[in-house]
Amino acid sequence: MAKRKTPACATICHIEIPAPDLEKAKAFYKQIFGWKVEDSPLGRYCMFTAGDLGGGFDPDLPVADAGVRLVLKVKDIPAKMREIVAAGGREIRGKKEIGGGFGFWAVFRDPNGNQLAIWSKT
Repeated sequence: MAKRKTPACATICHIEIPAPDLEKAKAFYKQIFGWKVEDSPLGRYCMFTAGDLGGGFDPDLPVADAGVRLVLKVKDIPAKMREIVAAGGREIRGKKEIGGGFGFWAVFRDPNGNQLAIWSKT
């Protein structure tokens, strides 16, 4: 019997976040999460770097509730949620325990209406 080849693991190399209001997206993610943000020479598009991962804010992508959810690691969920709300975001679900020792999470909308989550061990 022939051995099956295991496919190479695909890594995430780029994330695109819908940003109908590009300026709001740039300001929000720089201020709240410390992302490096640069305008793209390609026109109405903006690149960001978040740790080792990069992506872009795309003003042509529609905001949607369903689909993949980004979860961002933070140190203090209540403090970060206060910052999010003060910067024009909206709390959707407050801090909740995941259970099984996996930590805590909360859900918010950014100023463009995208739904994301934050996570912390404590």
